Order: sequence, then C-alpha cells, then structure tokens
Amino acid sequence: MLDVLTVILLAAIVVVLVMWRRESGRRAEAQTVRHLLQTFGPAQVAVQQDPRQLLVWYPLAEASRTLYPEAFAAIDAATGGRFPFSRDTIERAHAKVSTEWLGWERAHDEEYRLKGAAVEQEIARSSGEAAVLARARLDRVQHEKIERYQQRYEEYIRTAKALQALLQ
Repeated sequence: MLDVLTVILLAAIVVVLVMWRRESGRRAEAQTVRHLLQTFGPAQVAVQQDPRQLLVWYPLAEASRTLYPEAFAAIDAATGGRFPFSRDTIERAHAKVSTEWLGWERAHDEEYRLKGAAVEQEIARSSGEAAVLARARLDRVQHEKIERYQQRYEEYIRTAKALQALLQ
C-alpha cells in the first residue's frame, strides 16, 4: 500500500513540476514579447519620422529575430505582418527619403537662384573694382551651390542605396 501512495505522490509532484515549468516558460515568453514591443514600438515611430533611423533599427530587429524567433513569430501572427519593419515600411522609408531629396533639391535651386540674381544685380549696378568683387562673389555663390548639392546628393545616394539593400 505504501508503494502505491509513494508512486501517486511522486506522480503528483512530477505533474506539478511539469505544469510549473510550462507556466514559467509562458511567462518568460510573454515577458520577451513585452520587451520586444517596448523596444521596437518606439523604433517604428522613429522610422516614420526619420526614415534614416531604419538603417540603425533594422539590423537590431533582425538580430533580435535570430535570438527570439518564437517571440517574433507570436508578434508577427498578432500584427498580421513582419514586426517591426515590413517590406512596405522599408519601401515607404525609401519613398520618403526620395521625396525629401526632391524637395530639398528644389529649395536649394531656388535659394541659389535668388542669391545669384542678387549678386548679378549688384554686378549690373557696379563698375571697376566693385564689379570685380561682385563677380568673385557670384563665383563663390555658384561654387557653394555645387558643393552643398554634392554633399547632400552623396548623403541621399548612400541612404537610398542602403534602404534599397534592405529590400534585397
């Protein structure tokens, strides 16, 4: 009789331990999901505000996916997409960078068109040494325009290519 009670008691202890371990695993998984949401939720906002942020957050998200595949699978299932950055998010970021570039380019052209026109008026009103100095200023304005354009264009190309690479 004692042997049967011992077996029943041991079986009950094993069942309790298995249930406790399962519950502990569920809690740990839920905590991991919460931490991922707390980490990458603000990252989604940051990327919407500044698409270049995606170049920092995306590799971190991919590394986290490797470390916590079950948690990401649960979040993906709950959100109906790839968390935190879907292909659509990357495409929108690329489009926003391109749109911002085009807007900057137009504003840049207008700014330097006005600067150049002002110096050209000064040249037309001047003579002698004043005209020579004004022409030098016009050359400087044109050089500055090209220099700023090249710097900004290089930045745009680097960012656009890096975002495009995320889609590969």
